[in-house]
Amino acid sequence: MADMYESAQFEETLKAKQLEVEELLKMALPKEEDFQKTVLEAMNYSILVGGKRLRPILMQETYHIFSQNESDRALMQFMLALEMIHTYSLVHDDLPAMDNDMLRRGQPTTHAKYGEAMAILAGDGLLNLAYETACGAFEMMPYRGDSGFFVERHQRIAKALKVLSRKAGVYGMIGGQVVDVESEKRGDVITPEKLDFIYRLKTGALLEAAMVIGAQLGGASETEVTIVESVATKVGLAFQIQDDILDVIGDTEILGKPVGSDEKNEKATYVAHYGLEASKAKVAELTESALGQLYRLPKHNRFLEDLIKSLVNRQK
Repeated sequence: MADMYESAQFEETLKAKQLEVEELLKMALPKEEDFQKTVLEAMNYSILVGGKRLRPILMQETYHIFSQNESDRALMQFMLALEMIHTYSLVHDDLPAMDNDMLRRGQPTTHAKYGEAMAILAGDGLLNLAYETACGAFEMMPYRGDSGFFVERHQRIAKALKVLSRKAGVYGMIGGQVVDVESEKRGDVITPEKLDFIYRLKTGALLEAAMVIGAQLGGASETEVTIVESVATKVGLAFQIQDDILDVIGDTEILGKPVGSDEKNEKATYVAHYGLEASKAKVAELTESALGQLYRLPKHNRFLEDLIKSLVNRQK
């Protein structure tokens, strides 16, 4: 009974945190007015159509390993910015030139609803709004003279901005997407090394951004930030391998999409390279290693541990 109660308690806590992020997003999104109203509608539609809001929550929970400040408004700005970047990437991924998907989370994709040109602009708009929002963190902690506290806070925000930019850019998410798109277009054989590269950047980079920024804003040392980044890298890889596994053994009704599409499309996956059992073992190995490193940090966060487990052991 204890496990059942703890599971129910985790789900209840997760839903509460998701609703908190939803409310913050609603307050941060632009009003749908003026001559550019259509793109503003498309931006808001894209981000409010649904989502688990896992990246902002990962950022928040990592932050709380190092700081107990429950109302750090600078942290909230970065939580919002990261979700905006994640959403823009999905809008562009769904475009005809990329994955050409017409549905996401059971709803029409942005280009299906607003047209391809407006979807491109909506993605661009979300990306720019993300950096505008993140820069707003400086306003949440205005500079006051030569106080060491304020100087340190501004340095943390500046470091977080750099991480956000790099992990979302050509050395992060975009870089992984480039290799994936080019390999598929040219029909390249994707080696295990290239597959690791794609997964680490395309899927893992924003998870790394979430946890590293949370640690930085919380006041973690450089050594602690390095540990956090390593944890996030392992979680990101395990997350994507589990996605490959579910495409083979998942339930269509639970997943909400057809299973077996990777094999049908001859897509390079961990399962295709290493087999199902070895892939399952890899997920378990990465998860155990990530949690082991998490225990080296100054405070134990049970909810964060359970969140990581839920990500890599999910059924959808």
